[in-house]
Amino acid sequence: MKKITLLFAFFAGINFYAQQSFQNSSISIKNNNTHFQKLAIGNSNAFMFKLPSAAPESNFQDKINFAVNHQKNGSPYEWKWVRDGIWTGAALGASAYGLILIQNKDDMPLAEREQYLNEESLQKKIDKLNFLDQWVAGKHNKSANSISDIPFALSFAAPFALLIDDEINDYTGQYLGLYIESLATTAALYSITAGLVNRSRPYVYDNSGDTPNDRRFKNNGQRSFYSGHVAATATATFFAAKAYSDFNPDGDGKVLIWTGAAALPAAVGVLRMEAGQHFLTDVLLGYVLGAGTGILVPELHKKKMDNIDIYPSSGTSFNGDSYNGMAFRYSF
Repeated sequence: MKKITLLFAFFAGINFYAQQSFQNSSISIKNNNTHFQKLAIGNSNAFMFKLPSAAPESNFQDKINFAVNHQKNGSPYEWKWVRDGIWTGAALGASAYGLILIQNKDDMPLAEREQYLNEESLQKKIDKLNFLDQWVAGKHNKSANSISDIPFALSFAAPFALLIDDEINDYTGQYLGLYIESLATTAALYSITAGLVNRSRPYVYDNSGDTPNDRRFKNNGQRSFYSGHVAATATATFFAAKAYSDFNPDGDGKVLIWTGAAALPAAVGVLRMEAGQHFLTDVLLGYVLGAGTGILVPELHKKKMDNIDIYPSSGTSFNGDSYNGMAFRYSF
């Protein structure tokens, strides 16, 4: 319980620290044919290019590219304290409730244990498993169980390692807030599911004597569905890859980062199966849900592009020059 308490304190602390950094800059560009102005409209800012109608189309495209490239240095995400605070808080609360459900799960009933002690009835139970899971039944490798914790722990450090990237480092609070929100969402989904669903782990099917019956029939042996280790690992690694790609759309190394993001939870899944902790279907579901959360949470926070507008414009500049042409506006 001490570890769980410290974990929740860690989540809450980083979530409190999370905040969005806003950078406002004012740029003025002028030459014989073009003007670039910054306009203030209410509480929003807008960058506008105004191009005389006689100017070449390629010149106008250059201006648009300049504005878009200028915005690449900003965060692709938006953080709202009320919305994200409620989201993260609710997820942490659901995780706490799920942990209570897990702790209060019953041991395997005595009447059901007999089926796992008799070789004939045990084999019948294995035969009833789907073909994807049958080969995992009875596995109980203790070394694999211990080794699986290594890539599991490393995965949580992956998003922190990306803080060396200048684009991400400028928005550390927002980035960590989204990371904690992603992990909290995964924790909520897993803990409640594991607390409500009873499914025997593969090592429960081990009747060789290597696995003590006390371990086989305890409540911990009844939460094979689904793999929390794989889900949490996939959330961490895929969040890191997704965030890096969003902050650096033209950055180098994205293929390597995404490959590592996919490989690490897969390795955890293989080790968890060898350890007899989960079946293949438990691992696959944990992988999909974890990766989906790691990708979807940042995606839902991305700034929408409906704040771009191109329209005809005419008027007089600050220095008295008249212009007629097209305007490009990016509001943020």
